[in-house]
This record gives sequence, C-alpha cells and structure tokens, in this order.
Amino acid sequence: MKKKKQLKVTFLGTGTSTGVPMIASKHPVALSKNPKDKRLRSSILISWNDTNYVIDCGPDFRQQMMREEVASINGILFTHEHADHIAGLDEIRPYCFQMGSVPIYLTERVLNVLKKRYDYIFATENRYPSAPNVAPTIISHQNNFDLNGVEVTPIEVMHGNLPILGYRFNDIAYVTDIKTISNEEKEKLKNLDVLIVTGLRKEPHSTHFNLEEALSFIKDIQPKKAYLTHISELLGLHDEVEKELPKNVFLAYDGLKI
Repeated sequence: MKKKKQLKVTFLGTGTSTGVPMIASKHPVALSKNPKDKRLRSSILISWNDTNYVIDCGPDFRQQMMREEVASINGILFTHEHADHIAGLDEIRPYCFQMGSVPIYLTERVLNVLKKRYDYIFATENRYPSAPNVAPTIISHQNNFDLNGVEVTPIEVMHGNLPILGYRFNDIAYVTDIKTISNEEKEKLKNLDVLIVTGLRKEPHSTHFNLEEALSFIKDIQPKKAYLTHISELLGLHDEVEKELPKNVFLAYDGLKI
C-alpha cells in the first residue's frame, strides 16, 4: 500500500472578505491588541517535502508570502472567483520569474472570470513583458487529480447560489465560503484527520456558515480535529470564542501551522 505523504498546512489568512480589522471599524475585535485577532484574507499553504501549493490568491498574497518566507510555489488552486480569493493574482510575478509560468487549477467558470478581470495576463498579442504567466488546468468536482504524488479531491459546496470548490488532500480538507452541501459531496469528507471550514460569525448569514452551522457540520462530518476560518470580527475575540468551542474544534489564526 502506498504510504501517504506527511502534509503541513500553514494558514496564510483566516479573515473574511474585508479582513480583520475592517477599515474604520470600532468593534472591540478591531481594537484588540491580540495578534490572533488580526486576520488577512483567507488562504492556506499546503506543503510536503519541497512542494508548496496555495489555495486562493487574495489581495494579501504578497504580504502572506513574505511573512511565511515562501521561496517557491508549485501552483495555486482556486475555490471561486470572488475578489478576496483572486485579487492577488498579479503578485505571482516573482514566481513566474523563477518558473516561467505558475500552474493554476480552477473551474472553467473561474478561468473565464480571470480572463476578463486580468485580460493582460492572458493576452496573446502585444503582451506586456513583465505580466504574469499562468498555466491553467480545468478541474471539476467530478474528478480527482494528482499533485506531485498527492491525490486531490475537489468538493462542490454552495456559497449561497454559487457552486464553488473545497479540496481534500489525503486526510485534510479545506472548505471555505460554504452555506450548503449535497449528501453526495458530503461523503467525500468522511474519515478526516483535519477539517478546515468557514465559521463567519454568530449571527446567521445568507452565504456562509455561522458558528452554529459550522459546529453542526463538524459534528456531522466527525473529523478528528476541526479549525474554523474565514472569520469576521463579529464572531468575537479569539481567546473568548475558543473557550466556547468543543475540545476538538479550534479557531485558526494567521500563521498557524498544523
């Protein structure tokens, strides 16, 4: 039997689309001095051996890569096309200088959005010399794929009315911006060591799990451990919320490595 590779996850960012603190906010979390209450836009780095893949590439991508001293990446997987998940795409240029082009993995719909928003990246004529280069691979929730010896399972979830992708790498799954999921897709999340999932705030939200929904989902999936991410300041202070959580559930924070 093929031995599974040992994976490491680094939380590059754990905040919602505005980041935490939000601009001009006077919320107690925004005023907190605890570094765990400072959250860049949600993204993770998943690594094994000398391999590094990033899930999502938001507006804080440059800052995240520099903070974690990520000297090289092997590619980027996209969950969906909202700005907090794609707005850092131009910042991949230093990796393009190394690699020529950066592999990206995404649905056809997301690729079409990138072509519209970043037309200069995909231009074939009169191309700006320093524009990033990408090598797209179209994926869907219907087919697994291999990344440097690790099988990746895309998982379709609903972000309100928008179908988006989560990802399972071996026994670790990353599912952000989720509001609902079909029973068929839920089966892909069984027998997890680690589940990383949205826990936006305590009040209900139309397109994201709130805390109650996230905890109910974790109880249903039954991973050994779970980490909440894509957090807004409305969830509360990190240290106070952690005291309320079940013993196998934790609030992720920027820079956390598991």
